[in-house]
Amino acid sequence: MDMMFHDLTITDEDFQRLVRFIHENYGIDLSKKRQLITSRLSQSLKTRGYTDFKSFLEHLFTARDPQDLELVLNKLTTNYTYFLREKDHFSFFQQTVLPELAQRHQKDKVLAIWSAGCSSGEEPYTLSMCLKEYFGAQASQWDTRVLATDISQQAMAKAKAAVYQPPADMPADWLRRYFVQDRPGTQYTVAPAIRSNVIFRTFNLMDPIRFRLKFDVIFCRNVMIYFDQATRDALVRRFYNSPMPISLSAIPNLLGKRRCSAWWLRPYTAGHEPCGARFSGRSVFTHASQPAQNPGPGGG
Repeated sequence: MDMMFHDLTITDEDFQRLVRFIHENYGIDLSKKRQLITSRLSQSLKTRGYTDFKSFLEHLFTARDPQDLELVLNKLTTNYTYFLREKDHFSFFQQTVLPELAQRHQKDKVLAIWSAGCSSGEEPYTLSMCLKEYFGAQASQWDTRVLATDISQQAMAKAKAAVYQPPADMPADWLRRYFVQDRPGTQYTVAPAIRSNVIFRTFNLMDPIRFRLKFDVIFCRNVMIYFDQATRDALVRRFYNSPMPISLSAIPNLLGKRRCSAWWLRPYTAGHEPCGARFSGRSVFTHASQPAQNPGPGGG
């Protein structure tokens, strides 16, 4: 009985095995999260009949059961997000990025936007609202569907349901236009016009990026906090080097609270390669956790 109230222990060997497995398959860095692993997984493992980590990990590594993998990912990461998170990002997107894209796509009237690591859906729905706000009465003439991906099935289910507590800091007019409330005091459901503009897919950012889209904008903000610097840099390069070229990439990665400003969005010029990668005539909007010292007008 007493065992039910104590965390299971994990050996040094098993801890390192789990850290390597998660990093190699999902990019998540757990090298300094030993206590978090034992505290968040112990009760679930005991409920499933395990008395130690070793037997669970043997099963996890061999069976690759999707439910076990989902359990580990959900327990060791936090799908915390909210509408208009880092409001400056969305203001910059709506006031600076969208005017340029609207001019660039005046003929085809198609924008491709990817919310990578969308968690429970607040980010892509916010992007969809920004698009509706910007295009206004002309919105029906444009295809502005947002691709929203996440590795967590649990997060995907909540995102697709589109039911939320009253969003804090949401402008009153947005709340009226873009949400539906059955009766006062109940939860809010995202309006059909906003929901239909978002396409949800399960996707692991460590997998090859082979979407049949030329993305104009990529938001990758809710996930990079779990990656080490090498993984972050490699992911940004993969965004750029994906089979279908990215014409304009917005990659604010939520690794700090840095003010968005225009110099974060500029074409590649020789000698100023973000993350050490070489890009060809593309643009990048990043939001780095530890910006380089004195990055200068083209660095970062």
